Amino acid sequence: MSGPERNPPATDPDGGRTRRDGALRWLWCSLFVVVVDQSAKLAAVAWLDPTSSVELIPMLDLVLAYNTGAAFSFLSTAGGWQRWLFIGLALVICAFIVHWLRELPRDARWTPLALSLILGGAAGNVIDRVRIGAVVDFIDFHVGGWHWPAFNVADSAICAGAALLVLGTFRRDSG
Repeated sequence: MSGPERNPPATDPDGGRTRRDGALRWLWCSLFVVVVDQSAKLAAVAWLDPTSSVELIPMLDLVLAYNTGAAFSFLSTAGGWQRWLFIGLALVICAFIVHWLRELPRDARWTPLALSLILGGAAGNVIDRVRIGAVVDFIDFHVGGWHWPAFNVADSAICAGAALLVLGTFRRDSG
């Protein structure tokens, strides 16, 4: 004979569905970002020459760059310890995002999309740091003589996710 359940699962207020998995079903989006990011980086490494650029349109070139730092090459000349700092920081952020996704209601849309984009981008860049010690960047946006720092698909996903999170704060139904 079994006793009462010690830790019953939390339930949604509407319908009694379990909330243990929350919005984890959005992890497919993170996986998609990682696959596209890693595929694009492998193509960039295989096809681009690190000493030249390929013009796609007048304001957009493909270049091959390796960033050992964070955004805008922050700490790129720090001597190598920053690799492990950024890997650890990204893994903590990824764990936090997975937890956050788990706690969101299953019917949430915008917040889990934003978080899954950030998670996929962070994971894509962590893979680079673990595998080669630097993040592969290959997109060079420029206007006139001004160049935005080179970036990649993962960086774009992180920025899009962050923008969605910010926009979601202005919406009442941001879930």
